[in-house]
Parts: sequence; C-alpha cells; structure tokens
Amino acid sequence: MRSRYTAFVLLDTDYLRNTWHPRTRPPRLELDPRQRWLGLTIRRTEGGDADALWGEVEFVARFKRDGRGHRLHETSRFERIDGRWLYVDGEVSTGA
Repeated sequence: MRSRYTAFVLLDTDYLRNTWHPRTRPPRLELDPRQRWLGLTIRRTEGGDADALWGEVEFVARFKRDGRGHRLHETSRFERIDGRWLYVDGEVSTGA
C-alpha cells in the first residue's frame, strides 16, 4: 500500500500498473500532476500475513488540488500472486 501511495506521489504510472491485478487493471492510467499528495494514514489491515493470499488495507490519503484539501478514504483489496501483492480493487468510504 505504501509503495503504491509513493507511486501516486511520484506520478509513476508504470509502477502502479505493474502492481495492479491483471483482472482489474485499467488499459491506461493518467494521473493529475496538479494533485499534491500530503500524507497517508493506515487505519486498519486484515490478512496480508507472510503466508496469506489476500489482504485488505483501510487508509486515508490526503491531497490538495487547485488549492483545496481533499481526503481519500478507501479499503483496498490485494491478492498475492507469485509472491507479489497486487491491488485488486477498493471501496471508497464517504465521511473520512
């Protein structure tokens, strides 16, 4: 999760696509360079142990766009394939 957040900060679309599950990976990914990421707070994790095949991460990421502050509150689901954790999808929460 933290490495994907860092990739968003650095606008590293290659890394994001490479860590996205092939079943749900978008054909293209464009990030907004005006979006400035300010911080990541992990609220909860489930699964994701050394021998697990799945995991969830609930997080809040703060960012600014056009001078306005925003929060992304999501529970992301990951699956381990060939030893690599891949982002499957996420459920965005309102009221972060």
